[in-house]
Amino acid sequence: MTAEPVAWRADGVPRSERFDDIYHTETGALAQSRHVFLGGCGLPQAWAGQPQWRILETGFGLGLNFLTTWQAWRSDASKPRMLHFVSVEAHPVGAGDLLRAAEAYPELASLARELVAQWHGLLPGFHRLAFDEGRVLLTLCIGDVQAMLRAQRFEADSLFLDGFSPQQNPAMWSPDTLKAVSRFARQGTGLATWTYARAVRDALSQNGFQLERRAGLPPKRDCLGGVFAPAWTVRRRGPAPARIELPGRCAVIGAGLAGAAVAASLARRGWQVTVLDAASRPASGASGLPVGVLAPHVSPDDALLSRLTRAGIRATWLELQRLLEEGRDWRASGVLERRPEGDTRVPAGWSDSGPNESWPANAAQLTATGLPADAPALWHARAGWVRPSRLIEAWLREPDVEFRGNASVARATQGADCWQLFDAADRLLIAADRVVVAAGFESGRFAPKLPLQPVRGQVAWGRMAGLPVTPLNGDGHLIAQVPDADGAPLWLAGATFDRDSTDLAPSAADSASNRDRLARLHPTTAAALAPAFERGEVNTWVGVRCASGDRRPLVGPLDEAASGLWACTALGSRGLSFAALCAELLAAQWHGEPLPLPATLAKALGTQRL
Repeated sequence: MTAEPVAWRADGVPRSERFDDIYHTETGALAQSRHVFLGGCGLPQAWAGQPQWRILETGFGLGLNFLTTWQAWRSDASKPRMLHFVSVEAHPVGAGDLLRAAEAYPELASLARELVAQWHGLLPGFHRLAFDEGRVLLTLCIGDVQAMLRAQRFEADSLFLDGFSPQQNPAMWSPDTLKAVSRFARQGTGLATWTYARAVRDALSQNGFQLERRAGLPPKRDCLGGVFAPAWTVRRRGPAPARIELPGRCAVIGAGLAGAAVAASLARRGWQVTVLDAASRPASGASGLPVGVLAPHVSPDDALLSRLTRAGIRATWLELQRLLEEGRDWRASGVLERRPEGDTRVPAGWSDSGPNESWPANAAQLTATGLPADAPALWHARAGWVRPSRLIEAWLREPDVEFRGNASVARATQGADCWQLFDAADRLLIAADRVVVAAGFESGRFAPKLPLQPVRGQVAWGRMAGLPVTPLNGDGHLIAQVPDADGAPLWLAGATFDRDSTDLAPSAADSASNRDRLARLHPTTAAALAPAFERGEVNTWVGVRCASGDRRPLVGPLDEAASGLWACTALGSRGLSFAALCAELLAAQWHGEPLPLPATLAKALGTQRL
């Protein structure tokens, strides 16, 4: 699971020992990217004035096609609002080799540094990287090319066929692979590749591409371009993904993590978004928790929830870095997860050398947290604490997002050309093209068919210095050394789970339960806080989460017969992990974009599953 090694020749050309081939022509990677791939697909001219452009590449390699495309997008006054670049790579190289390859080209060097900053945790599967305020989205599909192509679904505007030579890497150019690539093509999709091999041309022609021979870059005489224009009617295995061409006005019900994340994702794509909430200010429900833990679920078999939370944390992490102040609004501290005795299992092959970002904690990490050196625990490097309200406020400050408080929506009615939201007095609150329900456990009023369950939670919190800097979780959690508004160190411990309860009154029994949980999690902290508990100086916070029947979020349409009414809800106790990911999934489904998750994982979050 180590990074793919790159052998650098004396002339600076990178070579793969696995495939006994060079990564790009001796003429230079930048020239190849511009001439063969961008030029071969008519870019940047072809994307002028488009709302988005979607590129599928086979073979990410050293990332120079992506960097060149990104640089062309940045430089183009007529660029599309969104640029999607999806690339398949079975053997990702290390960050150092990415930088070395790009630094030969001054116009790409700064972009490469931004890429390398997100080049982490590249386990098999999908990884969504975001640049330029989330308007350039790179989806890395790490794994076998055919498996990765089966897991993704969108209509590409351009196809970049790259990879080592057909002689050295025949699987990348096999008829089955090229047939799979053709499933991403629509009428008029452009195609470009550096090879002019007869077998490749024959396979592409048989799959509906009209091809032309083009001048290559020395030492290659020819390269290949084409367009998808089959002489027959293409039969798809399912309907083409729905696609909204022109964003309009959207109303979001609920100003918690889910609603704010949806508003920001849609506004990024050109929507005018109004977020309505019954409370006077955002984050007044379960998302108003003073501070929360952001940490992945880990299981020995890398189960569905583990893969979903890992993808979700990557999405949230990007937003935290982009919008918030590290150390004040959130902290990339890592998280120590206490485990039952003898259970620190992780998937086979995972270690502290990566690319996984969770592993069994070592003695130094345990001791630094004030635990016995032999305590069973996992260390999560890509984890920390977050003030949820700060993230919500930042999302709601994004351009084209309006927050409207004291706006309690009683009913939603679909008219001839829009949705109308009314309050309890039957006054019209807003008319919108689309509505997203993100109202936590109140979502059930608009989605009675969804199996939603309220889950009451209570935490204890206060102020005290000298407690562990690293958050702990397991059976409960402990977060400390969080700077409050006045600079005092805040701590929080909990939480309880009371299903089917919406009671917001503090419970003495729950306070005692949280104290017992803290004593098991971190005895030293429990002892230090005991006097504050005894004197009644510990504060209580209560919120009601929303969970689904299978404890996964719900993203999708509420009624196939009533188009334009969607839900993004049931984030449960993992709102920080799931909000950004679910919002991007919803936006991708509206716009026919590449999915941020493999299709099976996206389906596992859909409203249609229940």
